[in-house]
Amino acid sequence: MKNPISLSILELAIINNDSNAAETLHKTKEIAQLTDTLGYKRFWLAEHHNMAHVASTATVVLIGYVASQTQNIRVGSGGIMLPNHSPLIVAEQFGTLETLYPGRIDLGLGRAPGTDQPTAEAIRKDFFEQAQRFPQNVSKLQEYFSAENATAKVRAFPAEGIKVPIWILGSSMESASLAASYGFPYAFAGHFAPRQMLQAFEFYRDNFQPSKFLDKPKTMACVNIIAADTDEEAEKLSTSLYQMFLNLIRNDRKGLQPPVDSLDDIMSEEERFHVNQMTACSFVGSKKKLVADLKKFIDYARIDELMITSPIFDHQAKLKSLQLTKEVVEELNKK
Repeated sequence: MKNPISLSILELAIINNDSNAAETLHKTKEIAQLTDTLGYKRFWLAEHHNMAHVASTATVVLIGYVASQTQNIRVGSGGIMLPNHSPLIVAEQFGTLETLYPGRIDLGLGRAPGTDQPTAEAIRKDFFEQAQRFPQNVSKLQEYFSAENATAKVRAFPAEGIKVPIWILGSSMESASLAASYGFPYAFAGHFAPRQMLQAFEFYRDNFQPSKFLDKPKTMACVNIIAADTDEEAEKLSTSLYQMFLNLIRNDRKGLQPPVDSLDDIMSEEERFHVNQMTACSFVGSKKKLVADLKKFIDYARIDELMITSPIFDHQAKLKSLQLTKEVVEELNKK
């Protein structure tokens, strides 16, 4: 590896089919504390709505909770869906978080609603208009964070003059274009929509405009990683991940399912095709296998940071996977 790669986690706070939100949020705290101890760089939480099996709906509240339960890891959004919110409110919320936890807060921004159409309209009647205004709203958010906004009629306290790193998140060329033109770091959602990832990264790097925030391109890929002591054990654990995407395709809102011995009797060939497309950027196996597979991916994608999701049904197995993944990245950084 030419440059050391940092490791971060996107925690989706997915509720198991035999669990509940309270247990899941307690597990989220334990995951955050472990990754903090292990030296993960970032712990991001995603905004989703109208999903009975996802406990991260009040994303800003959960970011504050995780930050309060950890010491060093950066905590942030992966992401805040900006069309759902007023830029003023987002600035106030993240300015407050950064004031409470200085140097530890990230603001990742997305354009999608993080939900279905009826819920998007329930959140904000003009959601689709605001989605079209995403670039302008990002600019407005920057204004509220700037010290220069002190002379404006509308000011965001305590955000004014506070530096909260902004990331543009996406799964398309459009997001890559915006991140490049604004000079922001760019994170790609390869964990569920990997098809355009390499193309988007290339476009972003080729068209990047240096800004006062960033002098050169900075990329992060989010991928699925399931690690275990053996390839066979990891493969079995990964069946929960594939069932999660199968239920997404079927619009079957179940909690995370336990692993199974085989997926052959669960999904059709057509369903398998679509699941495989969505999970193409998944890495499953023992440390030895992951070292080889991740080295190829990182070198080929030319990313600066790696963020992972690990939807594993058994909590202890998930904690073990996160430990093994950190060991894998440490080994890669020695090469």
